[in-house]
Amino acid sequence: MVKRVFIVHGWGGNPDAGWFKWINSELSSRGFEVHADRMPEPDNPKIEPWVNYLTKLASSPDKDTYFIGHSIGCQAILRYLEKLPENAKIGGAIFVAGWLNLKNLETREEKDVSEPWIKSKINLGKVKNKIGKVVALFSDNDPYVSLDDSIIFKEKLGAKIIIEKNKGHYIEHETFKIPVLLKEFIKLTKWQKKS
Repeated sequence: MVKRVFIVHGWGGNPDAGWFKWINSELSSRGFEVHADRMPEPDNPKIEPWVNYLTKLASSPDKDTYFIGHSIGCQAILRYLEKLPENAKIGGAIFVAGWLNLKNLETREEKDVSEPWIKSKINLGKVKNKIGKVVALFSDNDPYVSLDDSIIFKEKLGAKIIIEKNKGHYIEHETFKIPVLLKEFIKLTKWQKKS
């Protein structure tokens, strides 16, 4: 059975930016079926259009379905999973700089865009029942995501937490590769390369 991977970029992002293109290439070369679409209106992300888009894109999810998300893309994945039928279960997910709260929002626009995502709660208990293994990557100097959120990912989703040093929000300094992401994803899927 082919393992499907859905890569969901963040706010203001696109599937060809930074490390997204790299992880797409790495996983495609290993035989994964990779989907990395541009999400609706990435500069002004809204919950319903993003979740609806994922629902159409990742139809019929199963144990061979995986997700990789960045920032607000992690939230979109969580909200998509929350809405799946009770008996649905995916293989797992890796969240990079995922958040449920944000800090250092300066502009009115930042606050207006993020407020619905922060205030509209996610039933993480429901999500946990539908997700296999979970890994969450955080940086100790992320300007937007508090390490307190790593505790929520660990306690509510059973995530393996990895805190890296000086990675910012994983978009600064032209982050083109995240080696630990590839390593953890391969472990997560227990992928055996076909000879």
